Amino acid sequence: MSTQIFVNLPVKDLNKSVEFFTKLGYEFNPQFTDENATCMIVDENIFVMLLVEKYFKTFMPKEICDTTKSAEVLVALSFESRAAVDEIVAKAIAAGGTTYKEPQDLGFMYQHGFQDLDGHIWEIFFMEEIEIEHA
Repeated sequence: MSTQIFVNLPVKDLNKSVEFFTKLGYEFNPQFTDENATCMIVDENIFVMLLVEKYFKTFMPKEICDTTKSAEVLVALSFESRAAVDEIVAKAIAAGGTTYKEPQDLGFMYQHGFQDLDGHIWEIFFMEEIEIEHA
């Protein structure tokens, strides 16, 4: 079995968050969806659990970060092309998200991003194929 990642993010309004990410083209697993949470499918092994803040707090003893002032995580997702990066950012803005910086072209990598309705930062990038050596 492959390793899977489940990123857990608190949200203020689950229905609005689902609507936002649906406009970006994401789907949700109904098996992990109720009034407290949903499971957004990013890829076959990558999932984002969107949890209503009150429910999110049941998983840990710390306070939830005020994303208007601080960042608790930077979610970075690779896309297949520069055009795909621009397309998803444009969809996010049209759905009510905002950008937090200008796109960056580093030659081998192009990146841009958006903040979702709850202020979580999504760094979207395209990177030329590189070989990663394993120890």
